[in-house]
Amino acid sequence: MKGESLYMDPMVELRGIKKNYGLKEAVKGIDLEIRPGEIFTLVGPNGAGKTSTLKMMAGLLKPTSGTVRIGGFDILKNPMNAKELMSFVPDAPYVYEKLTPWELLRFTGKLYSMDIKAIQEYGRRLLKFFSLDHVDNVLIEEFSHGMRQKVILAAALLHNPKLFILDEPMVGLDPISIRSFKDFLKAKAREGMTVLFSTHTLSVAEELSDRIGIIDRGRLIAVGSLSDLQRKYQSKENLEQMFMKLVEKEEVRAGA
Repeated sequence: MKGESLYMDPMVELRGIKKNYGLKEAVKGIDLEIRPGEIFTLVGPNGAGKTSTLKMMAGLLKPTSGTVRIGGFDILKNPMNAKELMSFVPDAPYVYEKLTPWELLRFTGKLYSMDIKAIQEYGRRLLKFFSLDHVDNVLIEEFSHGMRQKVILAAALLHNPKLFILDEPMVGLDPISIRSFKDFLKAKAREGMTVLFSTHTLSVAEELSDRIGIIDRGRLIAVGSLSDLQRKYQSKENLEQMFMKLVEKEEVRAGA
């Protein structure tokens, strides 16, 4: 996103989104804009509202109130237009175990009405990138958790989405794959893809993100680049130190 205009239309626009589960308020009125080509990371404690927020952006959960727009499309009023622009990888994704990686990619490409030549060319490139080309005709049921995660990431990227949403994407990947995948996300962002992910690994958020959103108890309590947050809170601390202090402060506020 570096060097991009601040006046570009947002890829993701949230206006007052809330999500209740019965009497429990999981998300409490979040406003947020994420620009094309930006890497935005959502961090927060367990139960803070990260997954609910991501699923509302992906159209998998209906907000109790508020508006979600993806590429200018209201996700409730124009769901097909919005979802064509994105891919979403949940923290515990389901995969068709009786398919091979190549069969899954071909099936995914057809769901997005991709030309078979495009599926062939880009699918093979993705399988090679994720080191799956030597097992492209092996049933996924024989794969380890990490290999399944690679297959899912390859399938999610096949149609070259403009928005890539991931919930804890590095879980199960080995260190070499994590390094390669981080470099890949940076490269795709430079090409204009918007990347939005949640993580508990604050060092990854600090390394990758153009901006970081800290969420706690359903509220977005801080948003900005690391340098923005350091200036705002007059601190030279790293993300982990600032995160701990902001969450502790929120706990005190909530208990007051």
